[in-house]
Amino acid sequence: MNPTVAAVTDRLAERSADTRAAYLARIRAAAQAGPARGRLGCANLAHGFAAAAPEDKSGLKVVAPDAKPNVAIVTAYNDMLSAHAPYADYPPVLKKAVARAGGIAQVAGGVPAMCDGITQGRAGMELSLFSRDVIAMSAAIALSHEMFDGALMLGVCDKIVPGLLIGALSFGHLPTVFVPAGPMRSGLPNKEKARIRQLHAEGKIGREELLEAEAASYHSRGTCTFYGTANSNQLLMEVLGLHLPGASFTNPDTSLRDGLTEAAAERVTALARQGAPGIGELVDELAIVNACVALLASGGSTNHTLHLVAIARAAGIQLTWDDLSDLSAVVPLLARVYPNGSADVNHFHAAGGIAFLIRTLLSAGLLHEDVQTIMGRGLSAYCAEPVLGPDGTVSWSEGPEKSYDEEVLRSVTDPFSVDGGLRVLRGELGTAVIKTSAVAPEHQVVSAPAMVFDDQADFLQAFSDGVCERDLVAVIRYQGPAANGMPELHKLTPALGVLQDRGYRVAIVTDGRMSGASGKVPAAIHVTPEAALGGPLARVQDGDVITVDAVSGRLSIDVEAEEFARRPATGSAPVDVTGTGRELFASFRASVGSADTGASVFPLLTPAPEATLV
Repeated sequence: MNPTVAAVTDRLAERSADTRAAYLARIRAAAQAGPARGRLGCANLAHGFAAAAPEDKSGLKVVAPDAKPNVAIVTAYNDMLSAHAPYADYPPVLKKAVARAGGIAQVAGGVPAMCDGITQGRAGMELSLFSRDVIAMSAAIALSHEMFDGALMLGVCDKIVPGLLIGALSFGHLPTVFVPAGPMRSGLPNKEKARIRQLHAEGKIGREELLEAEAASYHSRGTCTFYGTANSNQLLMEVLGLHLPGASFTNPDTSLRDGLTEAAAERVTALARQGAPGIGELVDELAIVNACVALLASGGSTNHTLHLVAIARAAGIQLTWDDLSDLSAVVPLLARVYPNGSADVNHFHAAGGIAFLIRTLLSAGLLHEDVQTIMGRGLSAYCAEPVLGPDGTVSWSEGPEKSYDEEVLRSVTDPFSVDGGLRVLRGELGTAVIKTSAVAPEHQVVSAPAMVFDDQADFLQAFSDGVCERDLVAVIRYQGPAANGMPELHKLTPALGVLQDRGYRVAIVTDGRMSGASGKVPAAIHVTPEAALGGPLARVQDGDVITVDAVSGRLSIDVEAEEFARRPATGSAPVDVTGTGRELFASFRASVGSADTGASVFPLLTPAPEATLV
């Protein structure tokens, strides 16, 4: 193993020893021999199979140790999200495949699935991050009926997969397989889409031309093809060993996609019949480190500096931003996928995809091989590629040993960059993260006067009014989880890109989020403590010189320390957070944790105190 990867893994395990032990004790206590439904009373069980088909009803009545396992299907289907529309067809296919494998399946429940692409810059975006925890709770409700011996989780997009995984980890004794739907086929190239967006921001083209370009990019069923949070989710599920090998980026509405869907159902049924380890045993310290390494090597979404921390904590593992930063220093960047390049995920997949990425990282000792996956022991199973046989069944053959396009995917011996491009920044303004994999070296250190805004709309108006034509650090504050749910601020990217292209030195500093699709403008994001809770951003004034230094890891302000400490806060968090359902999330805003602990409303599970005699 690479010594840094080994050291990060060791300290993660040591830091998490008590909380991980408490988690494992809880999920192991929930496991039992025989079907889960055997614990139910007759009336409870009768409710559980009342609507089942006759053959399933007969099977569900049997509670002997060798009875058929019952598999829960938890779906994030809706037909507004292109990525989730294919799931309309999945439940009957999955049920038939489970039955063929000797089990029974029921749709246990649905979870909400919102689209960040639709809500960018809108009030609904303030629900986006909180939806992850709502999804986790919804998944827990679906699995809470004690009817199930395994689970199939159907989800793709930004908060949906992390939420489903957090929910599944609450039922960590259950063997669980995640079932992707795949990316849409390539449409308008992402680089051309970005060019047209920037022309629109400059006022050189109108809404009609912009809409035509957007519609040519997002044109059919399947995931958007840029490498943002949704596709980062898919890669991470595969590296965690929760997808079938090669499942992540197989397009919808293909025979191979159909075969992989059926194979996922067969796999979870086999695991349940074997009494295989549950998902909570698979998602351990080694697996979490593997996910971090793969995220960094592929140039994945910054949203996972929140999601991976929250996922890890759900399994009793205390991942920190420093762990990610230290790993980033030794993990090379091996992929150039938009916004870190011009290719999309279909090109990445064709170049060798996840199978080659895992192979080359394993060869350099950057991934742990000795992990448990849904395929058995060993991550090397994920170096294989799925092959569809003439009878429609899937088998796996040896995957690529070289990249088929070194403009998109490279080996560890010839990386695009020697590090993963994710760094922690610290200084007088707090702690933040910055992604530099798409930022040119000449833009990785910016010192400029601050322009302070309490809402992204105010910045966009200032840009439209022409008052931003200079070097600047745009401070967009009161955008943290406690203020307004930590919305993504992706609509800032075209305007800041225009300023950068005009030769100005520009950067952004915010306690909010940027989309996983954000790229070339340096952005110190997720600043904690956030302004709404008294963080230093609340005391920044227009004209203060701020330095965003991604090279040395500094986020500083050129104001004498005592003076800065004496300053009163200016601006304020939103007072009227109502409309578009936002008033329903007041309790979330009041209880949410900080960004560096995952921005979650869920507490870290700690060991129960020992009972004392009185």
